[in-house]
Amino acid sequence: MATDYYGVLGLSRGASDAEIKKAYRRLARDLHPDVNPDPEAKERFQEVSRAYQALTDPEKRRIVDLGGDPFDNGAAAGAGGPFAGAGFGGLGDIMDAFFGGGAATRGPRSRVRAGGDALIRLDLDLDETVFGTTRDITVDTAVLCDACTGAGTAPGTHATTCATCSGRGEVQSVQRSFLGQVVATRPCPTCAGTGQVIPEPCPKCGGDGRVRARRTIPVKVPAGVEDGMRIRLTGHGEVGPGGGPAGDLYVEIAERPHAVFTRDGEDLHCRVTLPMTAAALGTTLTLETLNGEEEIDIRPGTQPGSVLTLRAKGAPRLRATGRGNLVVHVEVETPTRLDAEQEKLLRELAALRGEDRPAAAGAEGHGGLFSRLFK
Repeated sequence: MATDYYGVLGLSRGASDAEIKKAYRRLARDLHPDVNPDPEAKERFQEVSRAYQALTDPEKRRIVDLGGDPFDNGAAAGAGGPFAGAGFGGLGDIMDAFFGGGAATRGPRSRVRAGGDALIRLDLDLDETVFGTTRDITVDTAVLCDACTGAGTAPGTHATTCATCSGRGEVQSVQRSFLGQVVATRPCPTCAGTGQVIPEPCPKCGGDGRVRARRTIPVKVPAGVEDGMRIRLTGHGEVGPGGGPAGDLYVEIAERPHAVFTRDGEDLHCRVTLPMTAAALGTTLTLETLNGEEEIDIRPGTQPGSVLTLRAKGAPRLRATGRGNLVVHVEVETPTRLDAEQEKLLRELAALRGEDRPAAAGAEGHGGLFSRLFK
């Protein structure tokens, strides 16, 4: 059973430092071996000295107030304890070793904490991602409570020191184990480790210092952004508990499919279909691009699968100068139905080119015929 060190000095719990010193001096004058040679007085003087040592050391006194004995081998720090020579410098090291403590977990933590980030998706058309745009977005996030400006208290009131932990933000208890007495430290359950309580919470935010609100924010989308990219808006995320600094808002770009163009980085791709006569004879096409109309020269004898490149007609390079290209993929359409006159003319052309004879087995077939027809 733990020694009643207050009783040894003839004091009650809660005695002040001055009262402890006064009681010790009074008893020491009567019991000191130089004054009183009685063996019992000597033993009594040792008890009084130990009680004085226990109650004048803040850490030891906390153990006494928790019902423990700071001089018990399991809790004592120093040469007499079982941790002597094991690399432990004191009671704090023992607590850290067994309960994962440390400077980061001791003392009150602030009620004010940083807020989290938020993410919202923004759907854009291809021309908006290519040339850039400005859009207003609506977000629903935690914002600073305007009634208490983050304090969490009702008007005219203030937070008070927690009575359970006396503002330390943590409570301790002495536990007995096979190693002796071990002091356990944990966050105060009353104030959640902050060392303060709010007796009258703000009626608007309930003491949290923040409320949820819907707001509209303009977003400037730079030219050349791509699907899946994120735009960071610093300080537009969630306001933290206690009115802490807001996190960031990330706007994720979602590019809608386009009816004509597909995108590969800064390059745009499209397909055009030509009649076989236009591919054979050549022609000029008018193509509606994102920049307006562009004329494309189709050279005579253009083959299916040909690729035409319009330089600097693609999307701007986001982190560099210049623009990508517009790549035009040419498809040649072979007629599937011919009237009598068309078939006659086509046969005459085949005869003129020496292509009217049937192809041998395993040869090119009709595809080969038409591919040679317009060389």
